[in-house]
Amino acid sequence: MSSKLIRLDEYRWQVPMDYRPGMRVPGIIYANDALMELIKKDKSIEQVANAATLPGIVKASLAMPDMHFGYGLPIGGVVATNMYDGVITPGGVGFDINCGVRVLRTNLNRADVKGKLRALVDGMYGAIPTGVGAKGGLKLGKNEFDRMLVKGAKWAVEHGYGRADDLDHIEGGGALEGADPDKISEKAYERGRGQLGTLGSGNHFAEIQFVDRIFDPAAADALGVHEGQVMLMVHTGSRGFGHQVCTDYLQVMERAVKKYGFDLPDRQLACAPINSHEGQDYIAAMRAAANFGFTNRQMIMHWAKETFMHALGISPRELGMSLIYDVAHNIVKFEDHVVEGKKMRLAVHRKGATRAFPPGHPETPAAYKDVGQPVLIPGDMGTHSYLLVGTEKGMEETFGSTCHGAGRVMSRAAAVKACKGRAIERELEDRGIIARYTGRDALKEEAPEAYKDIDQVVDVVHNAGIAKRVARVTPMGVIKG
Repeated sequence: MSSKLIRLDEYRWQVPMDYRPGMRVPGIIYANDALMELIKKDKSIEQVANAATLPGIVKASLAMPDMHFGYGLPIGGVVATNMYDGVITPGGVGFDINCGVRVLRTNLNRADVKGKLRALVDGMYGAIPTGVGAKGGLKLGKNEFDRMLVKGAKWAVEHGYGRADDLDHIEGGGALEGADPDKISEKAYERGRGQLGTLGSGNHFAEIQFVDRIFDPAAADALGVHEGQVMLMVHTGSRGFGHQVCTDYLQVMERAVKKYGFDLPDRQLACAPINSHEGQDYIAAMRAAANFGFTNRQMIMHWAKETFMHALGISPRELGMSLIYDVAHNIVKFEDHVVEGKKMRLAVHRKGATRAFPPGHPETPAAYKDVGQPVLIPGDMGTHSYLLVGTEKGMEETFGSTCHGAGRVMSRAAAVKACKGRAIERELEDRGIIARYTGRDALKEEAPEAYKDIDQVVDVVHNAGIAKRVARVTPMGVIKG
């Protein structure tokens, strides 16, 4: 089937509408030659085509260069449906609702933490619960948990976890309006109640980094970053709570498909009309899970700050740790976009994709109005991560979206098998990276070779013009589940 792909230019490939029956729009994949060869090895192109059959989809079924096979929509997929006859699909958001990334700057330079890095990593590992089923130190009663689900990161700030101006540097102000705790199952509550402020397992991490290269000095200055500067990146989501919300509503959506007579090529794309009660219930529950994710990262950030001050023996002013930005990767947002010359209100599903709004957009934070919304792209724990900004071209082509990471090329099981007999922790330490982890195979599952080349992925989105490269960071220490 991949032979049917049409190359549009150096970085874009079209999945034509005759690729499979029922496609309402074409697919567009952003990739170079080398990445496309990797993409062809799984069935993610089929998923791009399948998503193009969704009722109400507009423009194209999109996929970013980090794309790989996922549940329903490929990870790295972007789909927008109109508000009139369009659908909402949990498979277009994913199980880890609002899995996302936040990046913090500090006043420290790389030399300031030399000799103290292990103490920093050990301190964070002790302060931030990690791993499958990890429980946080914060136990909330039902009423307080509900308030958190509605207020999101604002709830954390009100309870002493951060500052009010943090909210200006979080996508959507750290809370999606319309979250409804009444749409959450008791099982989701039970899974999530003890997990606030935890990292979890898989590719989630908290990483101490330094800026090793600046590509755009003016944009870097606006983001407050410079070469040699110590940074902190946190990657986690809504934990078991969001996973259960997705699980619950997939069952609802499977019944809705039959009720509304949708003919779908993949049951994993189960959906309901946006304006149906099933669709509205999922949206309200998804927003609650998204708010959990924003709150989760806010609390982890707070504990990481305390760890830095304690391990280095410095004051908050000396540390100067402040939030650059926080972006969601797995979410559906209602946004205004221009499609074929018409302004439309759309449900933009981003699954393993990052919002990347341009300079001057109303939702781009005031501090970054002149350069664009910060875009945070984590790599693997052995290479680099990137800071970018959104562009007007991205707004026009991809609904203001770009990639979210390097993208896997090996399953976790395959990575463990490939790394048999290797001491990944020692290999990382030989590169100057100190790692602490919980799961027995956590480092092998996330070994650098399990991922695409992050430099190539970022080159594609930068050269295609859908996001602009600003700075590259290199890991020094990481904690993982």
